Amino acid sequence: MQFMISLDEIDRKILRALQQDGRLSNLALAERVGLSPSACLRRVQGLEGAGVIQGYRAVLSSDKLGTGFIAYLSVGLNQHTKTAQLAFEQAMKAATQVVECHNTTGSVEYLLRVEVADLSAYKHFHTEILGALPQVDRLTTYVVMGSPKDMRG
Repeated sequence: MQFMISLDEIDRKILRALQQDGRLSNLALAERVGLSPSACLRRVQGLEGAGVIQGYRAVLSSDKLGTGFIAYLSVGLNQHTKTAQLAFEQAMKAATQVVECHNTTGSVEYLLRVEVADLSAYKHFHTEILGALPQVDRLTTYVVMGSPKDMRG
């Protein structure tokens, strides 16, 4: 069983600063949150050790990588079994076009974030990968036209 950790305002400041720039030096982070470098480092290490900070990531440019076509898909399965879910999840782990796969509640089982080069590449993914999975029953695609706020790291 997991327990929620108690965070104070300094911890929250540290987390916000690292979400904005995960490459901040400890010295810069300490200055930003009003701590000495040693106290700041202990706090960050404590947050890492407690699993609050699970890792650091690079934010990549979709345009520069040629994956500027982004879509979210809701996916409904035709079988509500563990076997069907595991098979779908394995297929999504193997699909390089899928950058996020979330098991959700509601009228569908999954929400996917797909990043590909263009509409033609999306059609290939939609038809050749998703369309080949026997457990997929229904799909709805939402094409991203812009992202005025995106806090993913």
